[in-house]
Amino acid sequence: MDTPLAVRARGITKCFGDVVALDEIDLDVAQGQIHGVVGPNGAGKTTLLGLLLGLAVADEGRLEILDSPVGRALEAPGGVAGFVDGPGLYPSLTARKNLAALAALRGGDAGAADIDDALGQVGLTDVADDRVRGFSLGMRQRLGLAAALLTRPRLLVLDEPANGLDPAGKKHVHGVLTRLAADGATVVLSSHRMDDLEALCSEVTILATGRIVFTGPLGKLSAENQELDYRLITSDEEAARRLAGDTSGVQLIDEAGVFTRKDAGVLVARALVPALDELVMRLVREGVAVRELAPVVSPLEAAFLALTEQPEQESDR
Repeated sequence: MDTPLAVRARGITKCFGDVVALDEIDLDVAQGQIHGVVGPNGAGKTTLLGLLLGLAVADEGRLEILDSPVGRALEAPGGVAGFVDGPGLYPSLTARKNLAALAALRGGDAGAADIDDALGQVGLTDVADDRVRGFSLGMRQRLGLAAALLTRPRLLVLDEPANGLDPAGKKHVHGVLTRLAADGATVVLSSHRMDDLEALCSEVTILATGRIVFTGPLGKLSAENQELDYRLITSDEEAARRLAGDTSGVQLIDEAGVFTRKDAGVLVARALVPALDELVMRLVREGVAVRELAPVVSPLEAAFLALTEQPEQESDR
């Protein structure tokens, strides 16, 4: 790999008693990348993020963060910031005083301008002097992100950063993470929101029962995926139905009873991308307008389900 690595893990194993949380995983995360970590509850996501933040140490294997080997002591690696299981905040303090206190605990000396800038980046300027006890979950998540930004991290590690966010809050957070990556910082985040990961991440790692079942670019994941189901709306349903039936590799699965059409003019077609492209070209040649064509389940979610199918666990490790 030509790009320098922010994270390099080889053979990382972590156990809690008889439970194997991470089982000999290898992982590379390039600098300047937003890298997503996904998996079912109990897959080991939180454990992995905790190792990156210095909240836990591996039992076996080698871990390098920002070109420095991670030892066996519980300490935050230099240049790394973030949170798992939600940010630790002081409910009785205001947002502004929380940031000042957290900066002091980390040995920093954030000035008023730095704090105002961090609050502005996450869209909390208007509530800077409100006590955190009255904040919603999404506001607390954004304040935790602001606290991490004060350290100017080279590696930002976030656990479910979009949890509880409204559309405006999500826009702020996405903007912050995109700008950080553009400036050369690395972001590793976990999320159950596949749409957020697809919007933000250039690469993803999928965990299942403590093992990596996929890691790499989203495009490679989509290419390796099997047929997807697509919602298709056109200007002429009957013509679209006829053309789909005549196109090799396209199956209208609403007819098989797999999906129920709820709206007039909506078809659900199952196909690989080349077959879908052929159908679209045939529709255009026939003068049928394609008004909507989108996966019923995103490529990432489809791959996630296919690669991690297992009984649900009650809680993440």
